[in-house]
Amino acid sequence: MTGTAAKPHRKPTNISLDVDLLNEAKALGINISRTAELGLREAVAKQRAVLWKQENKAAIDASNSYVDRQGIPLASHRKF
Repeated sequence: MTGTAAKPHRKPTNISLDVDLLNEAKALGINISRTAELGLREAVAKQRAVLWKQENKAAIDASNSYVDRQGIPLASHRKF
């Protein structure tokens, strides 16, 4: 077993960026590709969370309604 992880497959992509921001980032030694990838990963994760909440809204509302009516399940067994 080796200790190296497989590198993700990368695809060259063209994007349009603000010229001044791009120049400043380059001057500061910021890796544009990696930074864009990190930002895109964050945006994807946030959108997945939004979609999950939308898809599960009925179940979440039903659970919250149950707790509002009945209280927290097994609350009598809580030690705090």
